[in-house]
Amino acid sequence: MPAPTVLLVHGVRASRTMWLRQLAALEVAGVPALAPDLPGHGARRDEDFTVAASLDVLDDAASDADGPVVVAGLSMGGYLALHWAACTTRRPAAVLAAACSTQPAGVGLAAYRLLARAIGRLPDGGARLNELMARRFVPAPGRADLAVGGMALGVMDAVLAGMADIDTLADIAQIDAPIWFVNGRWDHFRAHERRFLAAAARGRLVIVPGATHLVSLVQPVAFNRVLLELVAEVAHDDGA
Repeated sequence: MPAPTVLLVHGVRASRTMWLRQLAALEVAGVPALAPDLPGHGARRDEDFTVAASLDVLDDAASDADGPVVVAGLSMGGYLALHWAACTTRRPAAVLAAACSTQPAGVGLAAYRLLARAIGRLPDGGARLNELMARRFVPAPGRADLAVGGMALGVMDAVLAGMADIDTLADIAQIDAPIWFVNGRWDHFRAHERRFLAAAARGRLVIVPGATHLVSLVQPVAFNRVLLELVAEVAHDDGA
């Protein structure tokens, strides 16, 4: 049985380069990995973001894997990883859903969209604010990784509109594979983590001490250990 391949799904406005620390760790461990840019981001910044187009990108990437796929996503990427796992005909062997344990819906999502639109109307499109927030919450190595692929500041409203149509709890209930919910201790997207865990047939909750929302960038070593542990579990179960 071929070794599991890890499919990494980046967060909103970022690109595949947010995963450079994870790609390096997986390479050292001999684990094949794929990290595509989603529409509206990175090398695909000129493409319109839609959920359907994003799922197509993940399907295309997964088709390059020789064996079982472990899909791992952060924030928007976590929601899309769960949605893809529930919808695709090529069901993954496991899901790592990081920083996405709040159901995006209702008044909270509407307020977030209004805020994103207001920021987008700033003269610089929110670039200075994005830089200030990154300096406040992301260590220098993580900021450097993000900068390699650039930040897609104008994609936020399209992403939030797409998220409004996703029922993450329903997606979780459709997934038979193990789901590991990985959250930073101080992540503000933890409101429904217990409900998400209860909805999973084979769920596990992992809290990373000292981490905020962007857990893979803030605590990459701890995050990599969790990711590699999940890959090892899948390999053991499949006899790889």
